[in-house]
Amino acid sequence: MEKTKKQEQSRREFLKNSAIISTGVALTSSPINILAKEENKMNYVETKGYAAFDESGEIKPYTFKRRPVGDNDILIEIKAASICHSDIHQEKGHWGKQQYPQVPGHEIAGIVTAIGKDVTKFKVGDRAGVGCMVDGCTTCEEEQYESNTLFTYGYPDDREPTRITQGGYSKEIVVRDHFAVHLPDGVSFEKAAPLLCAGITTYSPLIKADIKKGDKVGVAGIGGLGHMAVKIAVSKGAEVYAFTTSADKVEDIKGFGAKEVIVVDDELKSLQEYTGQLDYMISTIPYQFNVAAYANVVKPYGYFTMVGMPVGFELTLSNIGLAFNRVNFNASLIGGMKETQEMVDYCVANDVLPEIQMIKASEITQAWKNVEDKKARYRYVIDTATI
Repeated sequence: MEKTKKQEQSRREFLKNSAIISTGVALTSSPINILAKEENKMNYVETKGYAAFDESGEIKPYTFKRRPVGDNDILIEIKAASICHSDIHQEKGHWGKQQYPQVPGHEIAGIVTAIGKDVTKFKVGDRAGVGCMVDGCTTCEEEQYESNTLFTYGYPDDREPTRITQGGYSKEIVVRDHFAVHLPDGVSFEKAAPLLCAGITTYSPLIKADIKKGDKVGVAGIGGLGHMAVKIAVSKGAEVYAFTTSADKVEDIKGFGAKEVIVVDDELKSLQEYTGQLDYMISTIPYQFNVAAYANVVKPYGYFTMVGMPVGFELTLSNIGLAFNRVNFNASLIGGMKETQEMVDYCVANDVLPEIQMIKASEITQAWKNVEDKKARYRYVIDTATI
């Protein structure tokens, strides 16, 4: 009995002391302070960027934290980031509701400033590029089609303090080393950045189509992607027929090496003359259009590849139109990392580089409007020193 009383007394004293200690902790370390200390231990990367805060299309300054550099990660100081029409579609909610604030940008070029302990692919000081993916499968040939792929912005990621991946309109980015490519010394950061989406998105299907010298290749939509498609196809020796709705681009496109430029002011009338003449066509048009009318310029059983991503990701197709022209219709999404490195090396070695316009970060909102109004010539590139 005596022992029991002593145990009870000890228990009460323990609870009393615990309450006092707990009260002291509560007074000196609120839950917020505890979390703050934990965050500091995590070595988050504090950075600045430009983000969408809603679906308005207005891009504003944003200070935020990125996840720590993990064992297999690299930290890149971004020197240039370019604007893709996909940035606009996603941030305006054209592809579904988004979480904000969200930093867009998946055409990124910069310098490696830190590496994880298990990284062997890069060293500090290397020039590196990042495209549409930042993590995922590292053993697949086409990582972009894997279910666990983390795309560069707006994708859930619990490692990130913002709980989503944040893109390249920023000063720094943390990325799994596998999802970065080496940038050759022979290309500027500004010219390299657009290759990481516009370049690979058009290069991949053109290479898979086995474009050869003398092939008649059509390119529909001559913007950021389309002008790269023209240049790549020309570099492979193809006769390129470029289809555009912008008459003021004709001389530019001829300068890219196109054999013929067709201004499409009426889809049926403008395209009818070329019915069944081309071996292949790639379309970069990012909105609804008469797919069958464009596909009709391809020879029966030829191939038509769609890489433009319209509102809602959906296209309205005329089944009867495609049935009559007997064209094989397919679509393509960027390219795998091995192919992306191959593309960068090829484009730099063969001087197949984008036409760019440099802008300050404060000009992004206006640049987006210009892209929508088809005024870009042909890729806006953000000088990240202005963020």
